[in-house]
Amino acid sequence: MIEAAVTELACDLGVAEACRLLGAPRSSYYRRQRQDVASATDSGSEQAAMALPAPGDRAEVTLSAPPPCSPRALSSEERAHVKAVLNSERFADCAPREVYATLLDEGTYLCSWPTMYRILRQADQVRRRRDQVRQGSYSKPELLATRPRELWSWDITKLKGPAPWTYYYLYVILDVYSRYVVGWMIAERETAELAEAFSAETCAQEGIGPGELTLHADRGSAMTSKCVAQLLADLGVVKTHSRPQVSNDNPFSEAQFKTVKYHPSCPERFGSVEDARAWARELFHRYNHEHHHTGLGLLTPATVHQGKASEVVAKREEVMKVAYAAHPERFVRGTPRVPKVPEAVWINPPAAQIVERALVAAIESDPTIQGVPSGVPASRGEQRSGPLTREGQRLCCERPGSFHQQTQNLLPKSNEYLSQRA
Repeated sequence: MIEAAVTELACDLGVAEACRLLGAPRSSYYRRQRQDVASATDSGSEQAAMALPAPGDRAEVTLSAPPPCSPRALSSEERAHVKAVLNSERFADCAPREVYATLLDEGTYLCSWPTMYRILRQADQVRRRRDQVRQGSYSKPELLATRPRELWSWDITKLKGPAPWTYYYLYVILDVYSRYVVGWMIAERETAELAEAFSAETCAQEGIGPGELTLHADRGSAMTSKCVAQLLADLGVVKTHSRPQVSNDNPFSEAQFKTVKYHPSCPERFGSVEDARAWARELFHRYNHEHHHTGLGLLTPATVHQGKASEVVAKREEVMKVAYAAHPERFVRGTPRVPKVPEAVWINPPAAQIVERALVAAIESDPTIQGVPSGVPASRGEQRSGPLTREGQRLCCERPGSFHQQTQNLLPKSNEYLSQRA
């Protein structure tokens, strides 16, 4: 061991120099020596104690034995009696100070109240007596999207108004698979009623039927409101929420808000709510129809959302084949490959085997998907060019009368605030 080497070398060089050469901390060496002396004293072994450097040597180490018990300390019987009094039925719910004062008024002195605390602490009986806040356990949301209109993410952010401490609130619903902004709204306040009407209008415009959509959000007051939960239950939309104070559980909305606020056209402040709506209308139109998203194989969100990705990818492949035929020497890796749309997009992807089973189940349940998935699906911008494809067709679902009536009843509440669809 390193301590034995230090002890042997210390006879010639000294402890400090030996520890420096061997890279051993002196404090650890001395601490180990004291532990050896204590164990040798307890076991009565003189040989273990004599194994240490003898006095007078250059490696002389002054080691102190464990300090003797103070004559003022309570005996074992007295400590047991104090503990029994503290745990008695009379004082079981009293603090040591209260016990100390009560006994003192009765003419009894056992020990000081700090000593009472020490006795209880050694018995692991010291804790906060009042009820403590117990945080609930929240499971990590694991959400999968293999097509548009299957998983939406939404959030609300602030836009600075014309004066300090004035804000406009931007509501955005994003399709996780296609990154398409399916709906947005700018209002002068954040309320559950506006969120309810906004969600209902967006579902109606996209033709969402019962059991087809999962709507994910964080735990803001509007997202967790009762009226929004009742609306989604009536529409047959499954709602999920992020864990408290975990922004990574809603990554797509957070990243999209950064793209919006870091855009060169975003001003420091907006002059009015109409000014903010005009800016957002132009920005989201450009984002949906002109912005080539890296996570979509450099396709626009509208192309993927409308089911035209395969057509665009096929045209790009033809262009690359022509370029390769003209100058094959410029493509050192052979025939160039065009980036494709990811097979699936995850929020908090699980283990690889769970992912594989989920994709196989999706293929078996949906006849429009053909092929076998290759490996773990991509998440948040990662691309995987497997043979999994989907026929490009828009989702058309018949909506029950109750759904339609619910939407019509909610829309008049926010006609003043609702902006046109992106």
